[in-house]
Amino acid sequence: MSRIGKKPVEFAADINVSSNGNVITFVKGKHSVDLDTKGNVSFTIEGNTLTFAAMSESKVHRAFWGTYRALAANVVIGLTTGYTKQLEINGVGYRAAVNGRILNLQLGFSHDINYELPDAIEASVEKNVITFKSHNKQTLGQVAAEVRSFRPPEPYKGKGVKYVEEYIVRKAGKTSKK
Repeated sequence: MSRIGKKPVEFAADINVSSNGNVITFVKGKHSVDLDTKGNVSFTIEGNTLTFAAMSESKVHRAFWGTYRALAANVVIGLTTGYTKQLEINGVGYRAAVNGRILNLQLGFSHDINYELPDAIEASVEKNVITFKSHNKQTLGQVAAEVRSFRPPEPYKGKGVKYVEEYIVRKAGKTSKK
């Protein structure tokens, strides 16, 4: 039995949840998110609750049971409160700026990096911190990981792009012999 899968997903009255075959559609205002279960779980929508059940007692179906329940809960949280991720830029001359849907990064290369933001992502820059906001947790994590991958933090001086809550383990540099 899945402990996570057994819990119902409760959503607010302003979120419209509907199903079309194996696809669950969550709509709130101008945001719409589709969750395709691909026939791996069964679900029921009753009032303001969404419950999931395993299709069979096979190990694969039981795993999908908890997974899709967690994905649905993430969608509901994203539509009600939203998600944020913050990246910190450390290094001399390293900068970031947002111009419309383009994130301009100067990370010590001979050229600027112009990263086009997906429609679901909003970005803002304040000093050396880039803040991403979105209702879609998966897209938000993917964008943050891609921006971090342009210049990951190095272990000697800590220069690069890192998550704000990330801790960089520092290495000792070269030591001179006497």
